[in-house]
Amino acid sequence: MVAETRQTRRTVLKAGVAATGVGAVAGCLGTSGPADGESAYSVTMEPVGTVEFDAVPETWLAFTGDYADMGVALGQGDGLVGIGLRSRYATHHYEELPGVAIDPGDLTQLWDGGTDTELFYELEADVHVVDPNFAINRLNWSRDDVDRIAEVVGPFVGNTIFSVNYDWHDYTRYTLYEAFEKIADVFQERARYEAFATLHEEVLTDVHTRLPDERPTVAVLVPKSAEPDAFYPYHIDEGTQSKHWNDLRVDGALAANGVGDAQATGGAIGYETLLEIDPDVIAIRQQGAVTESEFERGIVAYMRNHDAASELRAVRDDRVIYGGMTYQGPIIHLFQLERTAQGLYPDTFGGEALFDRERVAAIVTGDF
Repeated sequence: MVAETRQTRRTVLKAGVAATGVGAVAGCLGTSGPADGESAYSVTMEPVGTVEFDAVPETWLAFTGDYADMGVALGQGDGLVGIGLRSRYATHHYEELPGVAIDPGDLTQLWDGGTDTELFYELEADVHVVDPNFAINRLNWSRDDVDRIAEVVGPFVGNTIFSVNYDWHDYTRYTLYEAFEKIADVFQERARYEAFATLHEEVLTDVHTRLPDERPTVAVLVPKSAEPDAFYPYHIDEGTQSKHWNDLRVDGALAANGVGDAQATGGAIGYETLLEIDPDVIAIRQQGAVTESEFERGIVAYMRNHDAASELRAVRDDRVIYGGMTYQGPIIHLFQLERTAQGLYPDTFGGEALFDRERVAAIVTGDF
C-alpha cells in the first residue's frame, strides 16, 4: 500500500533540476506571474541549486523554527505539517498577533531521538524547507535518503543559516532576509516579503539611532541544568541565531577569550571560566515561553545566591538577561530584538514596544 501511494505521488509531481544531485520536484507558480496564474517557475538556493515548480506548495514542513517562522510570515501557516522540535519553535509569540496562531501540538514532531525518513513519506509534504546537508550531517541520513524523498515526495529547499560552526557548510550562507526572500519565491509571496523587509528596516533604523555609545561585552549561555553550575557557550557570530545581538551592536565575550562554541565543540564551561572572562552582560538562552518573573525567580535568583556566580560583574550589576531562542525568522526576530534591547538597555528601551503587533499581523493575514 505504501509503495502504491509513493508511486502515485511521483507520477503527479514533476522532477526538476538540482545542482548537488538532490532530486527537485515541481510545485509553484511563476515568480513574476499573478498568484492565480498557471506558469511554471524555478527557485535557486544553495546547496540544492535550482528547483522547478509548477504549482504553489500547499503543504510543507521545516526542521528548524527559523524557516517555520518564515512560512508563517508569508501566510502559509495552515500548510505547515511538521517541525523538528516543537519546544524550539517560538510559537508563543504569535499569541500577540491578532488572527495569527500556530498550535505546535498540531504539528508532527520530526525529532524523537533521531528523525525517521519514513515520517517524510507519511506526511507527503509538497516541499521540505530543510537544508539536505543538515539532514545528512546532523540527522545521519544518507544522500540516497534525501534523493529518494525528493524524487517521490517533494523537493528540499533550505540552507542552514542559524549557525556558522558546522565545518560541512562550505557553500553560500544567507542572511535571515536573504533566506526569507528565497522562501518567499517558493510560496510566491513577494508582497508579504517586501512588507516585512520594509518593517524590518524601519525598526532597525529606529533602534540604531537610539543605541547608546557603549558596546558591552556579552556572553551568551545555555544552562546545562535548571539550577546551573555549567553552561553551553554560544558565540555571537554571523549566524542568524545571533542576529538580534548584531543588530544591537554588542561584542561577543566568549570568542574573544578563546572559548569554543558549543555547536562546534559540544563542551560546557563553569563559573571559573566565566569569572576569568567576567563579561559586562550574561545572556541566558532558554527554550519556550519564559516570562520576566520566571527568569528572575529561576536563573537570576539562583546566580545571586551562588558563591561563585555572585562574584560575576554581570550578576552584581543586575545585567543577567534573557537571551532568546536559537531559531528566529522575521516574526520571532522582532520579538527577540525587542526583549533583548529592553534587557540590555532598560534606560533607553525598557517597557517600550519596538514594533506594531497589528501591522505584523496584517501582513501575515494579508490585510495590508
